[in-house]
Amino acid sequence: MTTLNVNGKTVDVDADPSTPLLWALRDNLGMTGTKFGCGMAACGACTVHINGTATRSCVMPISSVAQVRVNTIESMGDDKVGRAVLDAWIRHDVAQCGYCQNGQVMSAVSLLRTKPKPTDTDIDQAMAGNICRCGTYQRIRAAIKDAARAIA
Repeated sequence: MTTLNVNGKTVDVDADPSTPLLWALRDNLGMTGTKFGCGMAACGACTVHINGTATRSCVMPISSVAQVRVNTIESMGDDKVGRAVLDAWIRHDVAQCGYCQNGQVMSAVSLLRTKPKPTDTDIDQAMAGNICRCGTYQRIRAAIKDAARAIA
């Protein structure tokens, strides 16, 4: 049994300590917002926040996050930055197929929490690890800039 802090709640996960956080969230806790993409931390679909930093959950064993704060897409509407990003995503009609968008949002929120006025270079660097097969990168950039203005 591993005890985690997920979205501000203490939860017990009955799984092997080497279980990737992604699968503990989805299979043990029923939190399906975090997606499986590649299983190698290369696509970004599984992005969550570990102590506020965008992190790939598909390669993160639950034993390594037992004493830290984990936030998932399910909690992003609970604060000003997360809400601003979600609202901007809707305004800019970012999602096409939508599969990668949870990871994209998580990376965008992490960026705006550390750089509330990001440059195009900042956005490109922060979002580089998130792949969108539909190619909505221009809308993603526009939504991030819009969200930055909304939280300013």
